[in-house]
Amino acid sequence: MRLVRPDLRRLPLRARLVGIFVAVFAVSTAAVLFVSYLLMKNHLETTLEPGQAAPILRGLAIQYVLALIGTSMLAGGLGWLAARRLLRPVAVVTEAARRASDEHLGERIALGGPHDELRELADTFDAMLDRFQESIEAQRRFIANASHELRSPLTAIRTEVDVTLTDPGATIAELRQMGERVLEGSDELDRLLAALMVLARSQRGLVATAPLDLAQVAVLVAQDATRQAEAARISIDVDVPAAPGIEAPLTVPINGDPALVRRLVANLVDNAIRYHRPGGTVLLQVREEQGEAVVRIVNLGGAPVPAAEVERLRQPFERLGRTHASGSGLGLSIVQAVAEAHEGRVELAAPAAGGLEVTVRLPLRTAAPTRPTPHPGPVPGVAAPPQR
Repeated sequence: MRLVRPDLRRLPLRARLVGIFVAVFAVSTAAVLFVSYLLMKNHLETTLEPGQAAPILRGLAIQYVLALIGTSMLAGGLGWLAARRLLRPVAVVTEAARRASDEHLGERIALGGPHDELRELADTFDAMLDRFQESIEAQRRFIANASHELRSPLTAIRTEVDVTLTDPGATIAELRQMGERVLEGSDELDRLLAALMVLARSQRGLVATAPLDLAQVAVLVAQDATRQAEAARISIDVDVPAAPGIEAPLTVPINGDPALVRRLVANLVDNAIRYHRPGGTVLLQVREEQGEAVVRIVNLGGAPVPAAEVERLRQPFERLGRTHASGSGLGLSIVQAVAEAHEGRVELAAPAAGGLEVTVRLPLRTAAPTRPTPHPGPVPGVAAPPQR
């Protein structure tokens, strides 16, 4: 018959702690009693007549064994109570983890007592719940806003079709006008979905990077935005450093996803033009500052931005004036996501003269490229840069 060894790892933590405590206590007590027994034996054998020490030593050994058993049992009981008290915070954390769900995101452990390892565990769990709650709430807001933004053009398309088709006397011109409005709504949906794809892609992180020159990207984006700026009667002033003896600006090297970096700069330029006043100037500047690659854009003199509303613009679908006809509210949120994917950060400021100043700081690549970087192409599926 094969004996099955018990798996001690399956025992509760409290039982294992008590077992270890009792074992250590019993071994140490037994060692002390054994040394005491040897000392007493040596003393009795040297002071008593031969044969008189034996019965005394037997009685002493029995008393020591009983004392060892009794103290070990007492230590086990006290250890069980102490372990239950010490491990109570673990039970609290476990219960909080079981309750953590969409309906109980606001609950926290808030463990008191001394600042020990268990208190640190509870505080870490509370911080994790804070981040989890923020993520869930941001996801809910994003889904709600995306549903609203997608529903608006769909409702407009459906209304236009219903009104036109219910009119039995609709002319060819009216039908053509209906088709043009449906096409405009479809284009708006296409741009919104493309922007959502870019946002999702940047939030997943970078799969691969390539050597880029941020200054070159800025120049190419500004050239592509020339027609849009001319239509809005706005000029673009590009301020980038030029390498000595080289016509093309190849002096602000970074590592990144070419399509996403281009989208970042394109969103900045598009927002600055879209929310500027006719006749104004947009300043697009690229610099190296304190070991970082910096792209800064300012539409000084544009529409005033309340200081309290600046940080809100980072969130998806947030823009100044929800009734504004243009813009999906994804421009700066995409800039934020792309910057974070490249381990960078975005700084927003509202100048007193009006407009918005956006500064993006990205890690600078230490080694400059030996040859000009390729033209960063557009993000697949994106026909035009999304707006703020």
